[in-house]
Amino acid sequence: MHSTKQRLLDAGLPMLLEHGYNDLGIQAVLAATATPKGSFYHHFKDKEDFALQVVDQYMREVHAGLDACLGDTSRPPLERVRCFFETTEQQYRSEGYMGCLLGGLGQELSGASEVFRRKIGECFSEIAGRVAVCLDEARQRGDMPADLDARHMASVLVDCWEGAALRSRLRRDGAPLTAMLDFYFRCAVATDNGVRGLG
Repeated sequence: MHSTKQRLLDAGLPMLLEHGYNDLGIQAVLAATATPKGSFYHHFKDKEDFALQVVDQYMREVHAGLDACLGDTSRPPLERVRCFFETTEQQYRSEGYMGCLLGGLGQELSGASEVFRRKIGECFSEIAGRVAVCLDEARQRGDMPADLDARHMASVLVDCWEGAALRSRLRRDGAPLTAMLDFYFRCAVATDNGVRGLG
């Protein structure tokens, strides 16, 4: 990818996390990256296009994290799922608990922009879909009740995570994230022979 474009995208992620979409001006991005306005508009049609491409980059990072954790078949599937969310929490911590870009933009823009509402909904569905594969493997192993719907349980997990991410941003600590994961893995998917040791 062109270095100027990558520099702009790299700057856009933390700036969108901190300021949100509406309060982030293009001029601030240009100043932070020492980029001429003409170069910005060479790579992006407008601010909306820029933010959507930042979301795409964010999702590439999310999928890399999913690959690393869910793809580790040396570990039981539920451990792999928890690994992904714990790794995400570590990333939040390194950013000062600014939360999830998808959640932040979704709360800010879903009522005002159909483009962002649809885009962010698709991103959450992608994450839940990949988590569901691991949860279904856990169900087949007997680590989850056999009658649980893995896709539904994955969606519940992502939804709960997003709520906890908001609380962690408000509190500037990761306690809500850890508490949510503990609850989910001890209660929502636990069986007598399953995953009580993961909390």
